[in-house]
Amino acid sequence: MFEKLFKLKSKGSNVKTEIIAGITTFLTMAYILGVNPGMLASTGMSFQSVFLATAIASGVASIIMGLLANYPVGLAPGMGVNAFFTYTVCMTFKYTWQEALAAVLISGVIFLIISVTGVRKAIINSIPKNMKLAIGAGIGFFIAFIGLKNAGIVVADPSTYVAMGNLTNPTVILACFGLIVTVALLCKKVNAAVFYGMIITAVVGVVAGLFGVSGMPALPTGIVSFDFSMPTFGACFEGISSLFSKPSFIMVIFTFLFIDFFDTAGTLVAVGNKIGLVNDNGEMENIEKALVADSVGTCVGAVCGTSTVTSFVESGSGVAAGGRTGLTACTTGVLFFLSILFMPLLTVVNSIQVGELFLSPVTSAPLIIVGVLMAQQLKEIEWDDISVAVAAFTTVITMVLTYSISNGIAVGFVFYVVSKVFSGKAKEINPITWVLLVIFLIYLVLL
Repeated sequence: MFEKLFKLKSKGSNVKTEIIAGITTFLTMAYILGVNPGMLASTGMSFQSVFLATAIASGVASIIMGLLANYPVGLAPGMGVNAFFTYTVCMTFKYTWQEALAAVLISGVIFLIISVTGVRKAIINSIPKNMKLAIGAGIGFFIAFIGLKNAGIVVADPSTYVAMGNLTNPTVILACFGLIVTVALLCKKVNAAVFYGMIITAVVGVVAGLFGVSGMPALPTGIVSFDFSMPTFGACFEGISSLFSKPSFIMVIFTFLFIDFFDTAGTLVAVGNKIGLVNDNGEMENIEKALVADSVGTCVGAVCGTSTVTSFVESGSGVAAGGRTGLTACTTGVLFFLSILFMPLLTVVNSIQVGELFLSPVTSAPLIIVGVLMAQQLKEIEWDDISVAVAAFTTVITMVLTYSISNGIAVGFVFYVVSKVFSGKAKEINPITWVLLVIFLIYLVLL
């Protein structure tokens, strides 16, 4: 059955590897189950309800992605877009959370329409191959930066913006230990090295905590939870009528559309490049089905009561563990559903507060390693062509320094067009890229 559904042999994989990869992806994504409800609760939404909405939407979207597109990509409410939902739409623009959910639903429906009609596929396939490689590598650096931040190895600094963290802190030491173990396992070519690295780190952390070391992962306080109250379900429909009375509703919907579109495009391109889903013409296999899964996830999430669902860059951890097919995504989706019952068990991989920092010592190493693996795409970029080099470099550096995949893609595309024009290569720019240039410029102006 698995062979028929996921074509494991032709993808060079097997059931065991895919399941381990799915578990790895879930564990690196599991933080969203605590972070997303905590953030959206600031708008007045029920923490428990948003938790359930997050788990359900992530489970549905990931399973659809696996079954429909056969991609090893997990989906969940996106970081960044949930901050826009909370701090900009609700707190700055004074939308009710019901109206914000309505805007998410409308953006999801628009996405679904343009995905089914092939518009999204045409746009993504129109992205030049060198830009696809730059986006993938940029996301690798972006993920690694997140991992270094979550480990406490890199911290904010008022003078230099970023600085080295306190490497004598027990939580940071645990994260460094996990990174070293994972690197050692990778160098020894151990299968599922990323997954085993997380398990070893978690066990060492729990044992150290039992011996009184502070800042260590905690043992679960329980096993099963049966709180299924969900007052946010269907609330998006209550907000539709009043949404259109807001003067900025078009901009809000456009921003939800833009962030999800290009975050998803970047992630799918990055993963697709890594596992050979991009052909010689730069087109991606089954991309339209992957986009439908993403769109459906956003619609389901809005109805259940959470912000925009998108493809997660952390899926690269599952790919690093050997995931090549949709069985990885389905495994991740099933675990999201199980998390509804077994949320207490996730405390082992939860963030740990250390002063003003929230550190994730168990899951930081996989993100750093994923960054290393994805950055390898840099070698395939035509650096000798200055028009390509400028666009690729600005894509990568903007993505990291502005902490946004969408910003990196937007700035990179602007410089791609400018560089091609002034290099006398304007004929290489396809019509869709010109349209994208206008959209990117509007987006950057509205930031």
